Parts: sequence; structure tokens; C-alpha cells
Amino acid sequence: MNALVGILILFATIAAMEGVAYVAHRWIMHGPGWFLHASHHRPRHGNWEWNDLYFVIFAAPSITLLVGGSFWGWHPATIWVGAGIAAYGAIYLGFHDIIVHQRIPNRYLPRSRYMKRIVQAHRLHHAVETREGTVSFGFLVAPRPEELKAELKRRGRAGVRAPVAAEAREPAT
Repeated sequence: MNALVGILILFATIAAMEGVAYVAHRWIMHGPGWFLHASHHRPRHGNWEWNDLYFVIFAAPSITLLVGGSFWGWHPATIWVGAGIAAYGAIYLGFHDIIVHQRIPNRYLPRSRYMKRIVQAHRLHHAVETREGTVSFGFLVAPRPEELKAELKRRGRAGVRAPVAAEAREPAT
């Protein structure tokens, strides 16, 4: 397979994964998969939470495509699709777990309008502790924070976490 075509497939897969992540987050994780995802909307105690199993679940298609294309004789495009899914997972890990939730402590402060927007949108998503009433389900594409705040207000702030005193605050989860 032509490398340029493969690279185009890789980037198209990364772009498509934002849609897949949105759908999975909104209708699976905040739907029947809430039994795992609920741990992510509560303060984390320790290094792991039940929601971390989604990382394994969502890695399975990538691993299958990479192995199938590399060793089982599947079409070479499957390698590029598997790599695109893995690349999206790496981007997600960097943005979600490292930058927003600081699961690896760091001093990163978003300075660009884009980074400020997606970090704030994700924090507004986590302001809601319940399965319903949550806003902003994307990871790399997010509505403007003003729109999200207005939506939370319109919903009567249902499920929004009560403010925590500064001395009692735990790291964001």
C-alpha cells in the first residue's frame, strides 16, 4: 500500500475517532456503561478507577486491526486504521488524563484559546456528578464554555456538584 494513502487513512481515522468517542461517551458511558464511568465523575481515591477499563476496551479494536494487518493477512489498510485508533488514544491520554485530570502531575497551563476551551469544556462536563444533565461529550472538539454554562443553568443545574471548600478539595478526577 502506498505510504501517502496510509497516512491519509491514519489521519482520517484520528478525525473519525472524535465522532466515535463522542457517541461512546454520550450514549454508552453515560448510558448502560455508567456502572464503570460513574467512578470518573466522583473523587478518585488511589491511582485507578473503574472507568480505566474503558481504555482497555477501546484499545481492543486497535490491537486487533494492527495484529490482523501485520500477521493474519488482512488488508494493509487495517494497520493504518489500527494505528489511527491508537494515535487517537495517545492524544486522548495526553489531553484527558495528563493535562485535564493531572494523573501524572505537571505544571501545564493552557494558553491558547483552543486548549483553554477544551479544558474548560471538559471541566464543565465533570461539574455534573450524575449520568443525566451532563454537557460536552467530545474530547478534542467542544462547544464554547459560555454555551455549556448557559445549558447547565437552563437545566436548573441538576446534578451539578456542590462547591468544595479549598482546604477539602481533592485533585480533579
